[in-house]
Amino acid sequence: MNARLTPLVIYGAGGFAREVLQVALDMNSQTPRWDVRGFLVDPGYDVVEPVHGLPVMTTDTWTAPADGELVIGIGDTSARRAIADRMHARFGMRFATLVHPQAWVGRQVRIGEGSVICAGALITTDISIGRHVHVNLGCTIGHDAVLEDFVTLNPSVNVSGNVHLCEGVMAGTGVKLIPHIRVGAGTVLGAGAVAVADLPADVTAVGIPAKAIRQHDISWSIQSREGQV
Repeated sequence: MNARLTPLVIYGAGGFAREVLQVALDMNSQTPRWDVRGFLVDPGYDVVEPVHGLPVMTTDTWTAPADGELVIGIGDTSARRAIADRMHARFGMRFATLVHPQAWVGRQVRIGEGSVICAGALITTDISIGRHVHVNLGCTIGHDAVLEDFVTLNPSVNVSGNVHLCEGVMAGTGVKLIPHIRVGAGTVLGAGAVAVADLPADVTAVGIPAKAIRQHDISWSIQSREGQV
C-alpha cells in the first residue's frame, strides 16, 4: 500500500458505517488518501465479518495505528458523542473528516474534525459545521448557517440561511428549516417536519409546522457526558 495513504478505521459496522466506507472509497477514486483498515466495534457486537471484504475488529483487542485516523459511522447523536469521548481518551485517536467528491462545498465553509459529508450535499457559503457532524445524502445548507458539534442531518434535509442548530440536534429525513431560526441542543425533528420558529432544547418536534410533542427526560448534553447511552 502506498506509504502516503493514511490508515483509516470506521467505528461501527451497520448501515451508515458502510456508507462512510463508500465515501472514503470514492474520495480515493479522485485522489488516493485512505488506507481503509476495517470496522471497529465494541466486544459482543453481533456482526458477521468481513463487511465488504474488510475485517471487523473489537476495541478490546485492537491496536490503534500511530499514524491512523478514526471516523464514527454511528447515526445516533448522543451515542456518537460518547464514542468520540471514549475513543479519544483511550486511544488518543485523530478523527478523519470525509467529504464526498460529489458534494458541493463552497470555499467559505468550515468543517470540523470527524464530520462526514455525503454525496449530493450542497453547502454554500459562510457556514460553520462543527465536529462529528453527519450531513447525509442530498442535504442542502444555506448561507451563514451554524451546525454545532454532533448534529445529524438525515437524507434530504433543507437548512435555510442563518439557521443555528445547537449541539446534538438530529433532523429526520426530509426536514425543512426556514431562515433565521434556532433549534436547541439535543432536539429531535421528526421526518418531514417543517420548522418555522425557534425550538427549545431537548424536545422531540414533529409536523407542519413543527411542534414539540415530548420533553426528553435527561438533557442530551448531560446524558452524553455521563456515557448513559
